[in-house]
Amino acid sequence: MSAALELTGFLLSLAGWFITGACISNDYWKVSTTKGSVITTSRIYESIWKSCATDSTGLTNCKNFESMLALSGYIQACRALMIVSLIVGILGIILGVLGMKCTNIGNSSEDTKGKIALTGGIGFIVAGLSSLVAVSWYASRVTADFYNPNYAGIKYELGTALYLGWAGDLLLILGGSFLCCSCKRSTKSKHSKGYNYDYKPAQHVPSQIYNKPARQFDESEKAYV
Repeated sequence: MSAALELTGFLLSLAGWFITGACISNDYWKVSTTKGSVITTSRIYESIWKSCATDSTGLTNCKNFESMLALSGYIQACRALMIVSLIVGILGIILGVLGMKCTNIGNSSEDTKGKIALTGGIGFIVAGLSSLVAVSWYASRVTADFYNPNYAGIKYELGTALYLGWAGDLLLILGGSFLCCSCKRSTKSKHSKGYNYDYKPAQHVPSQIYNKPARQFDESEKAYV
């Protein structure tokens, strides 16, 4: 049961990592809203890397953000968190492969492989949480600007990349939790079998009977009697 749970957790985490990678490369983090517009001549959408615009003829023009220091602080933080999520996810994949029971890489014992798999599961959870913070932070800023009546700029709506990010984060956290639970279960099952005592049978010691020596009477005692 623990091996199946372990494999399921690894596959879920692997799928979540790929979806998170697709979220980072996706251009539709936020899309300009069409609310209140009868005729839309162009549509603007942005990611954490560039801004694009599509006109009514279908022509798309994109421009990368040239200066990182000129960007808003939350965009810089989202970039860093997403990169950290990818790097930690790669480490989790490597540790997960080395620590799973169905792989025979290295000469590690079962306890060592369990600890490696547990570390990989924690890495997947950290990667999911890092990406979740970035995606949720970005989405909160988009919704705050959208509902702000005093905001004079272009209002945006949530793009498809954010939904991809949430789906990938869920799979990463769920898969990492499965990995950790499988390692915990295998540890419990091992210790539930009982304690092993080094029992040695008692050695037979021959019994010795102490015989009190007979008392000898001297001549004086015999005369008295």
